[in-house]
Amino acid sequence: MISSFFLHLHPAKVRRHSLRFSYSLGLGLISFYLFVILIITGLALMLYYTPHPPEAYRSMKDLQFVVTFGRVLRNTHRWAAHAMVLTVFLHLCRVFFTGAYKPPRQFNWVVGVVLFLLTLGLSFTGYLLPWDQLAFWAITVGTNIAAYAPVIGERLKYLLLGGHVIGPGALLRFYVLHCVILPVGALALIAVHFWRVRKDGGLSAPAPPEPVAVEEGVAGQFPASTKTYGLVALADRPALAVQEIEPDDEVLSWPHLLFRELLLLMVVLVAVHVVALLFDAPLEEIANPTRTPNPAKAPWYFLGLQELVHYSALFGGVVVPALAVLALLLLPYLDATPRGVGVWFARERRVANAVFAAAAIVAVVLTLIGTLFRGPNWHWVWPW
Repeated sequence: MISSFFLHLHPAKVRRHSLRFSYSLGLGLISFYLFVILIITGLALMLYYTPHPPEAYRSMKDLQFVVTFGRVLRNTHRWAAHAMVLTVFLHLCRVFFTGAYKPPRQFNWVVGVVLFLLTLGLSFTGYLLPWDQLAFWAITVGTNIAAYAPVIGERLKYLLLGGHVIGPGALLRFYVLHCVILPVGALALIAVHFWRVRKDGGLSAPAPPEPVAVEEGVAGQFPASTKTYGLVALADRPALAVQEIEPDDEVLSWPHLLFRELLLLMVVLVAVHVVALLFDAPLEEIANPTRTPNPAKAPWYFLGLQELVHYSALFGGVVVPALAVLALLLLPYLDATPRGVGVWFARERRVANAVFAAAAIVAVVLTLIGTLFRGPNWHWVWPW
């Protein structure tokens, strides 16, 4: 661990509890692996991309029909980006339902929430780059939702687009945001996130059992792993030795942890490449500002917001998302009791789990409605 930088990234030992796939589901690592895949494929795509319309659309066509393995490269980047949004969201849910946001991990939870927002920003800014009808109108709807914010809404939209309409300036800004500014910010926060995992003692785990009191004369019956903490005097009992049973629940990071990490990396690589080979990333005709599709939809991860905006622009586009982000940021400081840490759906946290689950289900249902059940003029349609 000292002589190898790769091994030094890990602690010398880890708890057996943190190695269980059923506890973490590997969602944090999967998100990180997808981010690495996006960086590698994104750098390769930059070699063939021109961030100016209509050359941007021709770049997509070249990747599809001219560049060797260009179609697979673009497909890998596209599906990995969508998968990362999903896995980061699921990772956030996993951390909540296991109580892993509680002390001493409050700050790391806040970092994770910001990383989730950056993930949405990375996917949103990359959505425009193909410069086709799907991308153009999805970004039009997304930036219009941002414009609903009071006071700063129109200025925020102008800042994103570099003007009042989506044009060459908007494409260049989204390209710089997607390829430089947001990835650098994400890399910095990922480094802080990993560092805090180490500093906070690794993944969360259930609290150790309460100390047990046994008569001093039979203390030798306990295994050698037990630790004597001293004597206590009780009013009606002889002197007792307070001992805590400490099972040997730690194993060396190599090979136990690193083997699992490498195995998960192989699974992610195979899964992403299989999807990239079987399914092509969508590419419609070149963007045409004079031809508005009906309905024009935001990117899929913002369709829940678009559904809310359909009922109330201010409430759905500003109040709900702002309150949701604020609640997530303040959560570990409002619920700092150490109960139910390291256990899925702990009984001590029934109310909190129910509230969070209800909010997550509502977000998923609204997204599905916007994706499958909305047709022309945003009227209700059945997907079949």
